[in-house]
Amino acid sequence: MPLLLKTSFWVSAMAVVVLSLLPVTYLPPQSFDIWDKTQHAAGFLALALLGLAAYPATPALRLSLWLLTLGGAIELAQSATGWRHGDLLDLLADATGIALGGGLGGLSRRLLAAAPWRSLRQG
Repeated sequence: MPLLLKTSFWVSAMAVVVLSLLPVTYLPPQSFDIWDKTQHAAGFLALALLGLAAYPATPALRLSLWLLTLGGAIELAQSATGWRHGDLLDLLADATGIALGGGLGGLSRRLLAAAPWRSLRQG
């Protein structure tokens, strides 16, 4: 299971990077500008949850900072292409997803650590 989680995390991270750098013409059309921000938040929420599950010994803050750095690097890379542009509001949406994922993942970690079946296995 740990290998599957780690693989899922890294494949998802690569997918986010590739999709973020593809020319817009290769992506489905968007009806509203807000949908773009929702996609950013959802993508980074998923990465945060997968990352916390794949690397349970890694502190949530460290993973969150790494993901925020990835989001910033994507925005800088988009600015360097001729077909995309970086946007600080996209980075804010990434941060929102990371915060939600970090909160949910941290809660899950605490609940699993306090689960009654853990004491049954140890006893």
